[in-house]
Amino acid sequence: MSVTFSLNGKPVTFDGPDDVPLLWAVREHFGLTGSKFGCGIGMCGACTMHLDGEAVRTCVMAVGHVRGRAVTTIEGLPTDETNPVHQAWNELDVPQCGYCQSGMIMATTSLLARNPNPTDQDIDQAITNLCRCATYIRIRAAIHAAARRA
Repeated sequence: MSVTFSLNGKPVTFDGPDDVPLLWAVREHFGLTGSKFGCGIGMCGACTMHLDGEAVRTCVMAVGHVRGRAVTTIEGLPTDETNPVHQAWNELDVPQCGYCQSGMIMATTSLLARNPNPTDQDIDQAITNLCRCATYIRIRAAIHAAARRA
């Protein structure tokens, strides 16, 4: 069965089983590999994308769930000066290995859209993505810097 949805602002159709994880449909069928596979159980957040503007874990979300909805991947975000999150990440040299960073950026972008001036507690509650390199101090500083820029 085919699933039609918006991917980074463009209509797309996935021809395959409805229960394929969205992450795999986006990576393998549409070739957008910025979102990563980490744990496969929705815990680590490396697979985070936006669904209708909200951060979601896509390794456990069936592609059939996004029928008629808007999916945004890391590739769908602007990378220029209009994106304060990318600017803050680069300025503060946040990534170490970088594997989790697309998910962190997607979660942060969603947080700042809902809460433009988050406290440390807000960040801790909203950004539950895991970073194997433990760059959490830089991540939090970058979130605050992005909030100031926005």
